[in-house]
Parts: sequence; C-alpha cells; structure tokens
Amino acid sequence: MNAAELFEVTSEEELRELVGSPRPSTVAKERTALHELDRQWLAESPFCLVATADAAGRCDVSPKGDPAGFTLVLDDTTIALPDRPGNRRADGFRNVLANPHVGLLHMVPGRGDTLRINGRARLVRDAPFFDEMTVQGHRPPVALVVDIEQIFHHCAKAFLRSALWKPETWNPEALPSRARIAKALDRPDDSLEELERYYGPEYTKRLYG
Repeated sequence: MNAAELFEVTSEEELRELVGSPRPSTVAKERTALHELDRQWLAESPFCLVATADAAGRCDVSPKGDPAGFTLVLDDTTIALPDRPGNRRADGFRNVLANPHVGLLHMVPGRGDTLRINGRARLVRDAPFFDEMTVQGHRPPVALVVDIEQIFHHCAKAFLRSALWKPETWNPEALPSRARIAKALDRPDDSLEELERYYGPEYTKRLYG
C-alpha cells in the first residue's frame, strides 16, 4: 500500500467535519450505574466481547459465552464474568494485569441493539459468588470483576446493515472448516482426520472439562 494515497485524519476537529457531532441525547445516555433494564439485559445475554489493552496500548478482543445470565451482577456498579476452559493464552487477562481498563459489548441473539460497559477490571481467584458461576460442574478458577465507569445501550444499525441475525444471509460453507483452518495455520503436524475428529460432535462435550 502506498502511504501517500492515504489521507489520514489527525485531529478531532477534522474528524467532526467528516462524521458530524452526536446529538445531545446520545451523549447524555451515558450512565455510571446499572439500571433495572441493564440488569434484565445481562440476565438474557449469553455472549459478550471483552476489549483490553496492554501497558503499551496494544489491543485484544476476546469472546466470552455461557448460558444466558452468565455475567453476574454484584451490585449497581460491579459485575463479574467467569473464566472457562479455553486455549490458555489468557491474552485479555494478562492485559488486565498491566492495564485495568476494559470495554464490554453484551449481545442477545436476535437483537440488533447491544449493551456497552466500560470500566476498570480486576482478576479474582476466589470469592463467595464463585459458586453461583458453576456450570456443568465447572467452578471458574478466575473471574473478571469489572467496576463500571460508563454504561449505555447501543442502537442496531450495524446489525441491520450486516443482516447478522437473518439466517437466509448465512453461508458458513463458503469458508474452509475449522479443522482445515487449524491444519493450515495452527496445527500443521496433525492430520486433517485427527482435526476433524477433534472439532467434530465430541467437541461440545469438552466445553467445561
């Protein structure tokens, strides 16, 4: 790419000339504590994205999912998310140890609007509420506790533009299978047959073990 062909935006003034300014109501909707409607949303949400950054500002976004209501409300300004078995990279957790600022986007299947939460996070290895986070016998070894600094609901435009929840637009077969991607990029020494078995029907039985 030729850098000379990129017309970079370098100031907020220039940005505002291009995208405009938000309506006062859009700015005013920010809150610092949970509303009852936020609690209802979290109770129905089975999935969220957690954005973190390390001390140098390098970013990471990690998906978190569990049965609906997995994000535990501790009080009006504090929530907790359980850790589950995964690839053990712990990128987001390592970031939190260096930089506590996090951003969360909670989603509800079929809904275009989302709940955004920004705040400061801590890693907790145990607490009385851990028992409430047990799923299929798995008690989390770690929880991400977030002190809320900003919370608001986000409109559905991105989901409407992408038609994300419309099954008639889905085409998962357009891409290679997870096993083929793993063979090409992650686990070249494993046979495709081994990877297809690993990511096959038995995979769901190992989600909490």
